[in-house]
Amino acid sequence: MIRCLAVDDEAYASEIIATYIRKTPFLELVGTTTDPFAALSMVQDGKVDLVFLDIQMPELTGIQFLKICGGKCKVILTTAYPEYALDGFDLDVVDYLLKPVSYERFYQAVSKVQQLMPVLHEAPGLPVADPGSSNDFIFIKGDAKNKFIKIDFKDILFVEGLKNYVSIYTASQRIITYQTLRDLETILPCPPFYRVHKSYILSIEKIKMIDGNAVFIAEHVIPIGETYRDSFFKMIRE
Repeated sequence: MIRCLAVDDEAYASEIIATYIRKTPFLELVGTTTDPFAALSMVQDGKVDLVFLDIQMPELTGIQFLKICGGKCKVILTTAYPEYALDGFDLDVVDYLLKPVSYERFYQAVSKVQQLMPVLHEAPGLPVADPGSSNDFIFIKGDAKNKFIKIDFKDILFVEGLKNYVSIYTASQRIITYQTLRDLETILPCPPFYRVHKSYILSIEKIKMIDGNAVFIAEHVIPIGETYRDSFFKMIRE
C-alpha cells in the first residue's frame, strides 16, 4: 500500500483527494491537512510515501515545500494554476493535476506512482534489498503486468538513469525499468555500489580502470560528476 497525505489550504479540496484515495485499492490515506508544516513533519518522519500538494498556500508554497522535503517522498501537485507546471517538473514531481480533479485523471497519476515505487509497495512478499537486508539480489519490474526480473547484485556492472527510467547493465544484458535512479539508490547496497554522477551508479567491484574523470567498466566509459568527484576518489584512496 502507498501511504498518502493530502495537503491543501482549502479543506474541501483535500477532502476530494481523500475520497479518491479511499476508493483506490493500492492507496492508504494517512491524513489530510491544511498545515504544510505539519505535512513536512510527517514526511521527515517517514510516515508518507506520496503527497498530494497544493501550490498556492499562504504560509509555505508547494514549490518551497518541494525544496525543503528534498525528495523524501513522491509528490503530485494539485492546483488551479497551470503556469506552475514547469517549476514542479523541474523539482521531479510525478504528475500535475489541475483542479477540479476528476477521478479518471487522479487514477492516471497514481498509477505512475505505483510503477515508480519500490517493489515492496507493488508486490508484498517479494524479496527486496534494502540497506539492512541480507539479500544479494533485487526484483525489477518487467515490461508486463506482474512480470519481475531477478538480478543478482554481483552481476550488475552499473546503472544509468534517465528521468523516470533506469537501465541496469550486466555483462550479458541491459534491462530497462520504469523507476527513478534515486529510488534504486536507496535499494542497492553501498558498498559495492556508489553514485558517481547524477545519472550513474556503479559497482566498484567491476571497475577495470579509472583515468581522470572517467571510469572504465567492461567496454563502457562512465563519467565522474563534479558533485561526486571528491567523495569518490576519497573512497578509492581509502
